[in-house]
Amino acid sequence: MSHTMILSVVTFIYFISFILYLLRIILRSESPAKFASLLTLLGFIMQTLALVLRWRESYLLIMEHMLLTNFYESLIFFAWMIILIYLLIEWLIGSRASGVFTVPLAFLAMAYASFSPDVNNRIEPLIPALKSNWLTSHIFACFTSYAAFAVTFGFALLYLLKNKAGKNSGFTSMIPDLTILEQLICRTAIFGLIFLTMGIVIGSIWAHHAWDSYWNWDPKETWALVTWFIYAVMIYSRYVRKLSGKRLAVIAVIGFVSVLFTYLGINYFPSLHSYFG
Repeated sequence: MSHTMILSVVTFIYFISFILYLLRIILRSESPAKFASLLTLLGFIMQTLALVLRWRESYLLIMEHMLLTNFYESLIFFAWMIILIYLLIEWLIGSRASGVFTVPLAFLAMAYASFSPDVNNRIEPLIPALKSNWLTSHIFACFTSYAAFAVTFGFALLYLLKNKAGKNSGFTSMIPDLTILEQLICRTAIFGLIFLTMGIVIGSIWAHHAWDSYWNWDPKETWALVTWFIYAVMIYSRYVRKLSGKRLAVIAVIGFVSVLFTYLGINYFPSLHSYFG
């Protein structure tokens, strides 16, 4: 079975998992979510296998190719990292609540990679400008931060939903307490901010080696900095200014909108970082 076929199956698995996580809340039962967790883990394992197969195929073609160098691969890796972080959190805290908002983000990334006419899934050689030892660490750090912020976004939506409906109102009884959600929002945001900082710093060093300039005010660089400031202000406000509650969750949502624009929106502007050329 080819890696593209496996990834198509994984996309379907993540969709079914999302439905089961949703049923957990609607039916107020853990039974669908237990099956959803197993399905999500299966999808993650299959996706990991598909990534390994794609990497192996690229080297058999002698293209000096590595993953994460085109839009298709970035979407697949973004989804993979979202599921990895989600599964780790589910295992650590023993709650499946955020699956209803986190898993569909991975599904949408996979579906977009599979069906969008803008996405080319061919394995292609690296352009000379990307043949650098800095590439792997820079992109890995950035996409790890994007995935962490996606999980933060999921927790923020859960917080807003529970805060709006009431602590123990109907289906929201299946959602963790607001204090727990607030802690999860902050911790995943800090994790993401650390990796985004690493990505920006590594990218700056790489830019200096390539163009003798640490910062070129490329649109993606600018919006990455905007995103960094949003989450930095959020963390500062939480731990120094003691900001809490709904306003904290709203900032997390705004931050993820900025992440999406940094990752997807910038592709439609002239940029050195645009996947559309």
